[in-house]
Amino acid sequence: MSTSPTETPTTSTPEVKKQGWVRSLASNQQFILLAVLVLLIAFFAERNSLFFSTQEFGNLISDFCGLALLAVAETYVITSGGIDLSVGSTVAFSGICGAYTVQYAMEHHVGQVGVLLLGTLACVLTGAFVGAVNAFLITKVNLVPFVATLVTLSSGAGLALVFAKGGQEVGLDPSAVTFSAEGIGMFAWISIIVIVITAVLGLVLHNTRYGRYNFAIGSNDFAARAAGINVKRHVASVYVLAGILAGLTGMFFFIKGGGGAATTGIGAELNAIAAVVIGGASLQGGVGRLSGTVLGAMILTVVVDGLIFINVAPTWNQVVVAAFIALAATLQTIRPQSRR
Repeated sequence: MSTSPTETPTTSTPEVKKQGWVRSLASNQQFILLAVLVLLIAFFAERNSLFFSTQEFGNLISDFCGLALLAVAETYVITSGGIDLSVGSTVAFSGICGAYTVQYAMEHHVGQVGVLLLGTLACVLTGAFVGAVNAFLITKVNLVPFVATLVTLSSGAGLALVFAKGGQEVGLDPSAVTFSAEGIGMFAWISIIVIVITAVLGLVLHNTRYGRYNFAIGSNDFAARAAGINVKRHVASVYVLAGILAGLTGMFFFIKGGGGAATTGIGAELNAIAAVVIGGASLQGGVGRLSGTVLGAMILTVVVDGLIFINVAPTWNQVVVAAFIALAATLQTIRPQSRR
């Protein structure tokens, strides 16, 4: 008489399921960033109740949008295995070019909508030109991205000062400031436009062939080339895209401030790179999510604005940002790397 082996039930207990759920959340980069963001908002709101006011949140959204497009640009560049140090100076240079275009259009009695559209076009074309120079230096001259974009960083900042005649404000347009204050609730129209562009570029990065090529090149450009991807052409397009986004940021600051200044955006590339690193992207390329970058940019915005709001000297801002970068980079080295 044969006996059948006793089968051990494999159903997991509620405790095991709960531990697995908690472990999954603890290892989720997006959840950690969101939790940090909520804690920071709660901290600053506890220190000053006005931080939670509608007006302050409107300012936070505006400041976030001033960083968002540059952070998106750096996300594309960094996940492709490169780096772009020139986006900050491109903001300044394109903003000055856009300001002169606005000034010319106003002198010739162009309508307000036409003035802003022409200024935006000038900023975009200027940014695209700087991005094309970066692309040429990297793909044709074979300079490493750090050196190539360092060249355009210095030249862009210098040209902005030259065109602005030593730092004077250019193309004053009070009606642009009025437009920047209009919108829906806490969201100004220019902020809504930035948010829409960010969402669209997030979909492109994670749901299209272009995005897959970007990650493939960042992970292993040799393998990507062997798979039939035109690596140089794609890398060139990424740097042109970064320049265009920097140009749009230049116009964003022009509308927000009502004029162009040669110092606007200088140094912003560091905060943009910081947002990408805090968001979990690898500086070696091939790893990153735009949602993480957005949360990283939100965290930086809340920290910088919150410190000012609780009367901490602005000179501490860069120290705190540096601490966040160091912490994010350290966490990347001690946690398992994401799937490439």
